[in-house]
Amino acid sequence: MTASRLLDEIAGVGRDRARGGYSRHAFDKVEGELRTWFAERAGRLGLDVDTDRNGNLWAWWGTPGPDAVVTGSHLDSVPGGGAFDGPLGVVSALDAVESLQGKGFVPAKPFAVVVFVEEEGGRFGVPCLGSRLMTGSLDADKARGLRDPNGVTLAEAAVQAGFDPERFGADPDALARIGRFVELHVEQGRGLIDLGAPVAVGSTVIAHGRWRFSFSGQGNHAGATLIGDRHDPMLPAAAMVAAARRLAIATGDGRATVGRLVPVPGGTNAIASTVDLWLDARVPSGDRTRTLVGEITEAAKEAARAEGCLVAVTEESYSDTVTFDSGLRDELNARLGGVPELPTGAGHDAAILAAHVPAAMLYVRNPTGVSHSPEEFAEVDDVDHGGRALADVLEHLST
Repeated sequence: MTASRLLDEIAGVGRDRARGGYSRHAFDKVEGELRTWFAERAGRLGLDVDTDRNGNLWAWWGTPGPDAVVTGSHLDSVPGGGAFDGPLGVVSALDAVESLQGKGFVPAKPFAVVVFVEEEGGRFGVPCLGSRLMTGSLDADKARGLRDPNGVTLAEAAVQAGFDPERFGADPDALARIGRFVELHVEQGRGLIDLGAPVAVGSTVIAHGRWRFSFSGQGNHAGATLIGDRHDPMLPAAAMVAAARRLAIATGDGRATVGRLVPVPGGTNAIASTVDLWLDARVPSGDRTRTLVGEITEAAKEAARAEGCLVAVTEESYSDTVTFDSGLRDELNARLGGVPELPTGAGHDAAILAAHVPAAMLYVRNPTGVSHSPEEFAEVDDVDHGGRALADVLEHLST
């Protein structure tokens, strides 16, 4: 069973008819279906599946133990995301195990495939939730209180899905079992298109974070309130969106995005009383990322004052620049015969683990260069090429 055919098996799970693409989020019904599918598929390969205290799934080939070779990714998506972001790494891992078993290979070290919870942060707002909890980089009490757009807390959603949120938190035992971690992912960009190569090894992940801007003003009637009498938070919110683009361009290589904006009460004929929006900011340096956010914050405050409104800014997540383990990266590159090395502006669970264990990334070419969209794609030949590359490096690391 190739990776591309495994992707076909879950192609009908979590389709979003309103947005297009897929909406698959932590502890919802769709994710439950995907978890069941993964456990069944791993079981067919003779892998023993268990769940850690944070809801991450582990499928062990042989006896669990320290210095394990671990691979995998995530099965969740952004709202209306593509078919490859996350699942490609999971199905490629299963395909690699089947391929190695087919040639009679038996790993000399403990070996596992992992599926991390809520890598995208599509439901509760914090990316790489499962790996952050496991490594202790996210406070468990803060995580339990996170709310989705419907006001459901992470703790409530976990209970509904059959998990005990009181167990959430740092898991040094699970982390200590990872000797080296390799994550395969569809490329989120066009680096491999320009290089004319199907596969690359990851070099760095640029600093990035998410900030919530909460503008408050005075809700009122759209027809009965004169323009001069208004304190409309939508105005400074709009000004902040425009400032984010302008200031990001001024950095030369920064990225600033507002992809979600929520006005309250949200009526067509009502002036909003509050407007919340979320800023995603990324610059190839931690200091420069925070500098950019600081400049955007000042622009937001100035715009709020001009409209007689207030604004509060909350940092919801942040990851500094990550450089993947050079020894492991060079080892993979040599094994694959000198493939390109690529930086990325996209975050991954491997980047969270990189602060604790040797971690590496493999990227598979995306001919559209588009991600977090239904247009995200990978050719069957490239998917299968990536699966073979992953199997090759896993065999090497497990010998």
